[in-house]
Amino acid sequence: MVNTVLEISGLNKWFGPVHALKNIQFSLERGEVCALLGDNGAGKSTLIKLISGVEAVDQGHMTINGQAVDIKHYGVKSARQLGIETVYQSGSLGEQQSVWRNLFLGRHLRNKLGFIDQKAERQQATALLSKLDFRGVGANIETPVNLLSGGERQGLAIGRAMLFDAKVVILDEPTTALSLGEVDKVLHFIETLREQDRACLLITHNMNDAFRVADRFVVMDRGQIVAQHHKSDMTQEALHKALLDAVGRGA
Repeated sequence: MVNTVLEISGLNKWFGPVHALKNIQFSLERGEVCALLGDNGAGKSTLIKLISGVEAVDQGHMTINGQAVDIKHYGVKSARQLGIETVYQSGSLGEQQSVWRNLFLGRHLRNKLGFIDQKAERQQATALLSKLDFRGVGANIETPVNLLSGGERQGLAIGRAMLFDAKVVILDEPTTALSLGEVDKVLHFIETLREQDRACLLITHNMNDAFRVADRFVVMDRGQIVAQHHKSDMTQEALHKALLDAVGRGA
């Protein structure tokens, strides 16, 4: 079994004359939660778009689950086939559709005749929500998504990634604008990813959230990785100071 599920070397990205990402060296291990930290404009969003296939890589090498990626033909479809799933702030959910339909949105199970296998989808949806410990209205697979809380919506989007056997789950600011109780739900879902031996790349501005769930912290500034720290090596206060120092050196 390959322990390094994502490895990037010499990755560069330009937008016209702007050198957006500069010689990125990065890896992610199975069962690891890595927090990607940095100010707005540091390059975090660009990096996750390249990993998830939304943006094209201009230069560099990427290996996923031990398989070298052809960057010239790498896109969202191939990223998903290799086990990369991305959950954005919006969750990309159908508001009027039920929980179970959202789980299979765009990737429905089909029977031998080619029709959507609703029975199989409902069964898998029920089993997944039980594993994620959904409660209340969110535990009913027939509930429309617009009735779910913010934390439940994020949990549903994370669950969809788990359902399609994601090896790497990228979370883009999953706790933004949520109440403390809802934040706790989302962080619990992230901890569930680790327990299932999946890798998670977490983009967040919230240091409390990052320190609770992450095993490693990678700091970006002006398109470069400027520092890396392991949780076992520091306190939350030390991490905050290290983040300020790293970004300050690049100012």
